[in-house]
Amino acid sequence: MERFSHKPAWELAALIASAETTPLELMRETLDRMDSVNPVLKAFVSLRPEAAIAEARTMTEELAAGKIIGPLAGLPLGVKDLEDTAGMVTSYGSIPFRDNLVHADSIQVARLKAAGAIVVGKTNTPEFGFTGFTKNRLHGTSRNPWNPERTPGGSSGGSAAAVAGGLVPLCTGSDAGGSIRIPASYSGCFGLKPSFGRIPVGPSPFLSYSSMIVMGPLTRTVRDAALYMDCTAGYHPADPYSLPAPPRSYLSSIDDLPERLKIAFSPDLGYARVQKDVMACVEQAVNAFKEMGHAVDLWTGQLPYTGDVWTPLICTDIYAQLSDVLEKNRDEIGRTLAAAVDQTRGLTVANLTAIQQLRAQLNLHLAELFEAFDLLLTPTMPTEAFAAGGPPPDEIDGQPIPLLGAVAFTYPFNLSGHPAASVPAGLTQGGLPAGLQIIGPRHRDDRVLQAARAYEKIRPWDNQWPLM
Repeated sequence: MERFSHKPAWELAALIASAETTPLELMRETLDRMDSVNPVLKAFVSLRPEAAIAEARTMTEELAAGKIIGPLAGLPLGVKDLEDTAGMVTSYGSIPFRDNLVHADSIQVARLKAAGAIVVGKTNTPEFGFTGFTKNRLHGTSRNPWNPERTPGGSSGGSAAAVAGGLVPLCTGSDAGGSIRIPASYSGCFGLKPSFGRIPVGPSPFLSYSSMIVMGPLTRTVRDAALYMDCTAGYHPADPYSLPAPPRSYLSSIDDLPERLKIAFSPDLGYARVQKDVMACVEQAVNAFKEMGHAVDLWTGQLPYTGDVWTPLICTDIYAQLSDVLEKNRDEIGRTLAAAVDQTRGLTVANLTAIQQLRAQLNLHLAELFEAFDLLLTPTMPTEAFAAGGPPPDEIDGQPIPLLGAVAFTYPFNLSGHPAASVPAGLTQGGLPAGLQIIGPRHRDDRVLQAARAYEKIRPWDNQWPLM
């Protein structure tokens, strides 16, 4: 009998702290469940079972001897395969990097390990995180625990499938255009895109051109994510964009959402289409904030359309990682990714200036919005999860959408840097999860977590997981 498969991280941590279970017992069950479930989901692409068992055994002995380890002591952790873990391959889901063994942890992974988490393995991602569904030629296709014929989303799709599918309670994610929130919405778990710089990135051989990439958690509950943030947020000298540690623990303030907030709800940001039954779920979720006593107003404004600038901007970062390899291994790189990187070579200073001018306009619009409102609510995704192997939808309810119309609500807040989270909003007519996105003012990660936690209490989802 599985005791732990869908318990939240905070509860597992409490069981270990009270000696009701041990890291070794938890790790053994985790690996047993992986044997049966991971072949279906393809959430993990590489594992370190012997090392994880050895670390769990040592930690069990240390805890029994009275050693204080950290708030994540003994918790199994999945690491997205765009991020380094010492002694494991970081493949980026790309054939030329299949043997890219690394010898040091990323800053985020190092901090999670210092808090006591035990890395179980690496989770699947599309090649260099470039698409909103998780498929690559090296590791194959990840699948949604609610329906294996559908995608868990991307690019942190393996991480979301692992959390929602009951494999591990915590996974790392990264988000440059929705890559945490997309899979959280499609897989029915909680995902937080922190403020740009809140969790340090790297160490990296280059600094980001786009200033859009953030690291963050995929978890089962909001409380898990707050615990994760307490362990990972804060300045690191290797990342000059990183922000100072917050003045107060996220976990300690998670239940402190003020009363009678002014909240804006935008069903379309002025330009997006949304699947009808997804919108029905989102509207019910928005009503929860009215039930809490907050003033929720329909926002009829429009953000500047930035769909034409996001792709070239993120491709500047991919170019920095891939340009040398592309010349030597073009046949091993996905054609869509290669073409996008090739187009980046033609960007001029005038092009980049126009991109940043539009980005400045976006931030001015959001500054005005958050002068009037405390939070912004939108759908997370315009649709339910599509086919596991893609492609993304090019129409919604019979109406055509542009290429980035399938992720219309997520990428603007990477361009702006605002914190945003996806919470489960219910199930569509097809029995698949839909998500509500909560966006906060600049650097108010605490407010986003507080709002998500208040919503979670009135619309709990932790007992609603797919049966595998």
